[in-house]
Amino acid sequence: MKIHREGRSILGLFAILFIFISLVFYFYIPFYYNLTLIFLLWIFYGLIVYFFRDPLRETFSKPLEIIAPVDGKIVALEKIFEDEFLKKEVYQLSIFMSPLNVHVSRYPVSGTVEYVKYHKGKYLVAFHPKSSKLNERTTTVVKAENNQQVLFRQIAGAVARRIVIYAKKGDEAKAGHEYGFIKFGSRLDIFLPLDTEFFCKVGDVTKGGVDVLAKLKD
Repeated sequence: MKIHREGRSILGLFAILFIFISLVFYFYIPFYYNLTLIFLLWIFYGLIVYFFRDPLRETFSKPLEIIAPVDGKIVALEKIFEDEFLKKEVYQLSIFMSPLNVHVSRYPVSGTVEYVKYHKGKYLVAFHPKSSKLNERTTTVVKAENNQQVLFRQIAGAVARRIVIYAKKGDEAKAGHEYGFIKFGSRLDIFLPLDTEFFCKVGDVTKGGVDVLAKLKD
């Protein structure tokens, strides 16, 4: 397992800060308490390291399969009208991520990136029904091999305040490959055609880059 590039500078700064704080604890706080505080401090550092982990994932997908873009739990699978780009009724599949999940965002389908846009917004809790439209977010659209368009959206939550997206219009998208990162708890929505075949349900736990969630119609 490696550390994600988005976490390396942050972990370096925290390491320097925590070393300084540990020295202050050691020299200026009574012996019994300073060891406890130093131990707790570095346990917290370990949790930060754990958050920025970037495990190696191998994706084995067939054409038109929809791969889980993130680790998390499916909290919604319903028909909605997508009004930003697709302008039609589609299925919305929403995956909620806790701060303990891997937060790498991966392409859910292979094809060509047609649209990428960042939206400023609020920081409602990520499982709030309106967070998909009101929160800070990014929207990406990939045209799959059958020319159907799949839209997916990174959504910031009450804790997540930093969304990173690497995808650009014209890029080749490969299912399971990284296209972004969200720092701390958040959500990712996928918008799929009505004739999509689903292999998942609300409540299922997903493993990004591995689990097959659905398949587009040929």
